[in-house]
Amino acid sequence: MLVLGIAVLGGLAAYYWIVVSTAPTGEKRPGTPDTSGIALKPGGENEASRGPAWFRDATGDSGISFVALNGEDANQFTILESIGSGVALLDYDGDGLLDIFLIGGGFFDGPDKQTIRGAPSKLFRNLGNFRFQDVTKEAGLNISWWYTHGAAVADYDRDGWPDLLVTGFGRIGLFHNESDARGGRKFVDVTEKVGLQDANWSTGAGWADFDGDGYPEFYVCHYTDWSFQNHPICVGQVPGVTRDICTPHRFNPQPHSIFKNINGQKFVEASEAFGAKVSGYGLGVVTLDLNDDGRPDAYVANDMSRNFLFWNRGGKLEERGLGAGASLDDSGTATASMGVDAGDFEGTSRPSLFVTNFQRELHSLYRNLGKESFFHHSRPAGLGALTRAYVGWGTAFVDADCDGWEDLVVVNGHLFRHPAGSPVKQPTLLLRNVEERGKRTFLDVSARAGPPFQTPSVGRGLAVGDLDNDGWPDLIVTHINSPMTILRNDGVRTNPNTTWLGIRLLGKGSRDVVGSTIAVESQPTPLTRFTKGGGSYLSASDSRVLFGLGNTKNSRRVTVKWSWGQTESWDNLDPGHYYELSEGQPVAKQVADSNR
Repeated sequence: MLVLGIAVLGGLAAYYWIVVSTAPTGEKRPGTPDTSGIALKPGGENEASRGPAWFRDATGDSGISFVALNGEDANQFTILESIGSGVALLDYDGDGLLDIFLIGGGFFDGPDKQTIRGAPSKLFRNLGNFRFQDVTKEAGLNISWWYTHGAAVADYDRDGWPDLLVTGFGRIGLFHNESDARGGRKFVDVTEKVGLQDANWSTGAGWADFDGDGYPEFYVCHYTDWSFQNHPICVGQVPGVTRDICTPHRFNPQPHSIFKNINGQKFVEASEAFGAKVSGYGLGVVTLDLNDDGRPDAYVANDMSRNFLFWNRGGKLEERGLGAGASLDDSGTATASMGVDAGDFEGTSRPSLFVTNFQRELHSLYRNLGKESFFHHSRPAGLGALTRAYVGWGTAFVDADCDGWEDLVVVNGHLFRHPAGSPVKQPTLLLRNVEERGKRTFLDVSARAGPPFQTPSVGRGLAVGDLDNDGWPDLIVTHINSPMTILRNDGVRTNPNTTWLGIRLLGKGSRDVVGSTIAVESQPTPLTRFTKGGGSYLSASDSRVLFGLGNTKNSRRVTVKWSWGQTESWDNLDPGHYYELSEGQPVAKQVADSNR
């Protein structure tokens, strides 16, 4: 299949190479730390690896002890075991603190170990100062789960409260956030009530108001047609290994689904009506405005098949990944893609795309050139220097050091029991966005990031969020068959003069705002961030948007280009605070002080 793709698409790959010769270079913003002198040295030592660690493991004292299962102990060697589980961050009770919902996965039961069971998922309430309480039962989530994978968070009925969508093998579930009549909140399974039927194998999910009616649709990725009735024996990659996990090409790719939201009361499968009837080994999806027309688009990471890019044409979706240069690698080959995110890594105010790939493959950074065109920019951005012994999953653009430039986090871990040329357990990577010779590039500064980045694991999910409202983004990482970890960002301690600005967007009438663009005044170009649905891998991050401001303390003007709406500005927003910006309201509301 891949050979045929190369033969047919070789001309397109050549075209992408021609485009890059006219691409603009990134710019440096005055007032941000000068990191242009940082360079990797033999043995991994560099200037960025010295000094206090950026992150520390805060799991031990958090009150959270949670392990996602995949059932590999039954030795069935199913491809189902390879996917893993994610995590969702949401303020489910409205107290201003992010709570953590962890996906349980599943296992195999019965005398023949071929009965597929779900492991419990858990909700942990944020008590402040990195302490959490298990409220799964009180919140109505102590239920009989199916084999689960991922989660998406959206206010699907516009009542002002975040709801949960959970994906997995054989079904999806929608949980409505409701009052518990005792002053608290609970989740109620409304899947059947709203007609959200999906018996396929669902993985990643992202939401956005694709048709402009204010209510968010769900894009749901489907993977393969595997079942115990379609369960071949696959020989391992290492000599002498008679059996290992099968790769997805041994099965058929599945049609993806877009579920149309009808006034927050009902969902119908409408991928064909949206013009998006496609099939692929879908794993990751992110939704945002990629071409600056004020409408949310969608990008999908597929395993061992080309990736999809859907342009939103006034409420219809048009798949144009190949023509846009965002479907294949720099040799014109489809990659085995898992996680995905988007961000403005070079200060052009345009979102580029980043995709994590399989062992021996280069991770894909698709640079946004404007005019609905992308270029595979991984090598010019320094990503070719990374080891290719790892398998990448969860990922995110995140300004880890609050210098105004978005860095990259990549969670790794193998899926085979006996991989060739690679360990099963692999470390998480932090790639710092720096300037070298007038261009933006990424350097592996995992040694500086802290001990959690030197601890190998079988990683999968990643969610980014400010758990203590101190303006520094923290990380939640999930693993297969071992405890999840909370990585606390210690930037406020190690860089006390560095500041930030946090924004939460509120659409008029609680309408969905995915696809909106936020720009903070800065010279010579504004800092631009994007409201997104989905992203990373099987996970949902903080819906608030953080801007690192370096050591500048001046008040800022913030401009929002609302999805399906107008453009509005707010003046004199002071660094070091979170603000709520409500569509159509001229006054910004300051909220969420740090609880350190």
